Amino acid sequence: MENTVYILHSIKLDKFYTGETADFNTRIEFHKNAESRKFTAKANDWTLFLKFQCENKTIAKKIELHIKKMKSKVYIKNLKKYPEIISKLKEKYKS
Repeated sequence: MENTVYILHSIKLDKFYTGETADFNTRIEFHKNAESRKFTAKANDWTLFLKFQCENKTIAKKIELHIKKMKSKVYIKNLKKYPEIISKLKEKYKS
């Protein structure tokens, strides 16, 4: 079963949010209606910056954590600018 890795962006906060899910549409609705204690509730201008499919949940989770550990807006922007980075991440975490 494929999973989606997604990155949201808020201009208001100048922040990115990275997540993974098996049901992208339901997850986006969750973010739009997030409870006040959730990170995405801090802004109401979240837009989809990037999303891509992964072979399974294990790979998607590893890539999500990899992106979060980078703690870099430049890295996230480069994922969109250079799609081959995503391909390399999928290959790296496949095994």
